[in-house]
Amino acid sequence: MSRLRDALARGEFMITGEVAPPLGTDMAAMREAVATLGPHCHALNVTDNQGATLHLSSLAASRTVLDMGFEPIFQQTCRDRNRLALQSDLLAAWTLGLENLLVVTGDDPRSGDHPEAKGVFDIDSTQLLAIAHGMNEGRDMLGREMTGGTGFFLGAAAFPEAEPWDVQRERALRKVEAGAEFFQTQAVFDIDKFARAAEDLRPSGVKLIAGVLLLKSPRVVKFINERLAGLMVPEYLGARIEAASDPLAESIALATEQVRALREVADGVHIMPLGVDGAVAEILAGAGLT
Repeated sequence: MSRLRDALARGEFMITGEVAPPLGTDMAAMREAVATLGPHCHALNVTDNQGATLHLSSLAASRTVLDMGFEPIFQQTCRDRNRLALQSDLLAAWTLGLENLLVVTGDDPRSGDHPEAKGVFDIDSTQLLAIAHGMNEGRDMLGREMTGGTGFFLGAAAFPEAEPWDVQRERALRKVEAGAEFFQTQAVFDIDKFARAAEDLRPSGVKLIAGVLLLKSPRVVKFINERLAGLMVPEYLGARIEAASDPLAESIALATEQVRALREVADGVHIMPLGVDGAVAEILAGAGLT
């Protein structure tokens, strides 16, 4: 059984981290990130061409995480593949021992490093969840019985600060109906809005892992506000990072405060350190987590 699924079922407060596969075949830096983050996390997200930019496949990188003795969360976007390729990759992932699956629709290719690439978007993340749920029951998208099914622990993305919340709530509940068992959320800056989302979604039985993004510099804050659709760093937090004599230290202090507050309302936290992997242990220790 997936260690992540088992721990969530027991009511443990979950800690997940994030690693990015390399642009190329040299995996030394990724391995170092895994070795740094792995001992502090229940599982590690392995991103799939994040930001619509070219990287080694999440499939191969997830297997590497598993081979290193840690638990990966295989991420799959709908942007780059049609329904045939997506199903094929899901079967491959299961045969490679990957039990945790996070499905997302994916960023628009026009925002990435290959803006001329054609986005596939044959299906969306809710449809892919339903497909994966069907595979867990031994059938493909067409309802045909397969010779051997899967047993994925199914996750999806949620956006607790996006407005109007009523629309986001209905989208999230449709994902639960399609098979989502846990959500990893977009970065949380407003704890009250996350608490609102938790109150609305938790009766469905889904687990909520809140995103914590390390705002390591004013440049990162500016990039988020200008380039990442649906995400905005509140002005008072941006000003706090801007005014700090040591923005990185201030961002670590802020993330620690966020994790401490989220312990009261979330089932776990998903920490996105943006390459400052060594800060994760400090953040967790400061928040009373080991």
